[in-house]
Amino acid sequence: MSFWRKIAGLAASNLDEAECDICPPGLPGEDPAFSTAVTALGAKLAKADGHAQASEYEAFSIVFQAEPASEGNVRRLYQLARQTTRGFEGYARRLRKRYRTCPQILEDVLDGLFFVATSDGVVTADELVYLRRVSELFGQSPLVFRRIKATHLGAEAGDPYVVLGVAPDAGDTELRDAWKAALTQAHPDRARARGLPDEFIEVAEAKAAAINAAYDTVRRERRALALEGAA
Repeated sequence: MSFWRKIAGLAASNLDEAECDICPPGLPGEDPAFSTAVTALGAKLAKADGHAQASEYEAFSIVFQAEPASEGNVRRLYQLARQTTRGFEGYARRLRKRYRTCPQILEDVLDGLFFVATSDGVVTADELVYLRRVSELFGQSPLVFRRIKATHLGAEAGDPYVVLGVAPDAGDTELRDAWKAALTQAHPDRARARGLPDEFIEVAEAKAAAINAAYDTVRRERRALALEGAA
């Protein structure tokens, strides 16, 4: 099942449905408000650096797949939304309101937007500002944004804690628990269960590898520090 379903006939007015107070049942792609908002966010991201490129729509359509019969509607909405970045904050706020009790879905969206941003080989400063603002509007902490950014662009040197989502002074138990929780959330099987396409499964596999590598780095660093302290 693709990430997108039943998107035919959507229009911006469907976003009024985003006033619901609970997460809708079923997959996000079955929710017209979700589908429309994410299409608009992806399109406006493409415009963030001033140059909306064809490769960005191709990347968008890989991660956020439309049913074949609906591709024309998706493309038309995308082409309309990418004319300007204006209005993207409203789409992000409505997604947060609709899915605020489903934070993993919002992380999936930000993951997909990062995939779009990297599709042309470079993520500009303007695109990072856009992505950071979307993350803020989703209600995500700065550390969550740094972690997701790190899985796509690489963690900053000496900062594996970003990937694990904990502070550098976290205790060993907290660190281990964070590693297990992050690995569980990033497991490809969970991505499949959420109805994500195969290309998104590859993103999940890369995220899991980054999480394991970060945990190994932290453990090596802490062992080295412990030996220095005992000397």
